[in-house]
Amino acid sequence: MKTEQTDAGPVDLWTPEEIAADRDSLVLIDVRSPQEFALERIEGALLMPLQEFRPERLPGQQGKRLVLHCGSGVRSGKAAQMCLEAGLDPIAHMEGGMAAWKESGQPYIGTEMSTGAPKEMRKEG
Repeated sequence: MKTEQTDAGPVDLWTPEEIAADRDSLVLIDVRSPQEFALERIEGALLMPLQEFRPERLPGQQGKRLVLHCGSGVRSGKAAQMCLEAGLDPIAHMEGGMAAWKESGQPYIGTEMSTGAPKEMRKEG
């Protein structure tokens, strides 16, 4: 885990591998759009789209650490800034977002295009 200093305070940057190894002690918050979430998502992640993001409505961090994520890391970085500005500390987000999660070969729930049904997927190769 790396830490990035921002104007509002420190933000921890977690890799997909670090998140996958520590899933039981984390709550993943997906800040992508509902449409993106419906097509593919990390199992167990909660959705709070950036356009409706309210740090005060996030679950508490007693016993579980909050880690934000999006498609590439840009929106989750913005959401992390919002959290720090609202006094929520510590806060973390996933470096590289969903793209990095998939690229690292982690499992995710995708959409079976022939049926529209959810299906566990993983990058092949």
